[in-house]
Amino acid sequence: MCISAWLVSRYNAHHNFNSLSMRDRVRYTLFASLWTIVGSIFFILLFLHSATGSVMTSVAAHLIFLVLTWIIWVAAAASVTAMIGGGLNCSTQNTFVYCGQLNALEAFSWIIWILVTFALIVVIIRGIAAARRGDGYRGGLVA
Repeated sequence: MCISAWLVSRYNAHHNFNSLSMRDRVRYTLFASLWTIVGSIFFILLFLHSATGSVMTSVAAHLIFLVLTWIIWVAAAASVTAMIGGGLNCSTQNTFVYCGQLNALEAFSWIIWILVTFALIVVIIRGIAAARRGDGYRGGLVA
C-alpha cells in the first residue's frame, strides 16, 4: 500500500504521470491494497469474536472475499505490468519519472496476488474438510 499511496500522492501533487491511464492504474492498485487491508481486518475481528458460530466466518464467506480479492489483484498486477511493458530498466529509460517505484509496484502486486492465491487454496482445502465432516460450506473455517 505504501508504494501505491506514495505514487498517488506524487502524481496528485506534481501531475507528472505520462497518461491518465498510468495515474488511474496506480490509483486502482491503491484501491486493491485498501480493499485487502480493510477486508482482512474485518475478517480477523469477526474470527476473534466467533471463530465457528457465524455465517461471516464460514468457509463460503472466506471464499467469496478471497475470490474477489484474487480478481482485484490479478487485474491490478496485470494493469501495472501492461502499463510499464513488463518491467523497466531504470538506467536506460527516461520516460517514467518514478521508474524504481513502478518496478517495485509491479513486483509487489504479483507477490500479493501469489499470496492471495495460496490463501485461496488453503480455504478451498479447509472447505473440502468442512464438507467432509458434514458442516458444508456454511461451516466454520476451523473445526
